[in-house]
Amino acid sequence: MRIPWWKWLPVYRWRLVGTAQSADEVPDKLPRNGVILVADSGRAKWLVFDCPCRTGHRIMLNADQKRFPFWTINPAPMLTLSPSIDSREKHRRCHFFIRNGRITWATGV
Repeated sequence: MRIPWWKWLPVYRWRLVGTAQSADEVPDKLPRNGVILVADSGRAKWLVFDCPCRTGHRIMLNADQKRFPFWTINPAPMLTLSPSIDSREKHRRCHFFIRNGRITWATGV
């Protein structure tokens, strides 16, 4: 998968930067605040992006409505994902929302 050069320009808001047919096609390096949609035959499967905490871990969210839990994506005019993203790893927890292309960190959890 190839991401066009203008998608690499620095932007503040989160946005959809490309579509891949399989998770194997997602590049190792993604533009800052960029999300890749993995879809096959027009059916969304995964949303892939680097965590906004900037510690280097990648997040893959299920976008297939036939599997639970799943996230819905509204790419226009600014990216919105629902529900919230709650990534739990050994020594870190990142819980946040992406609404209108902006990150809102969950507090008090």
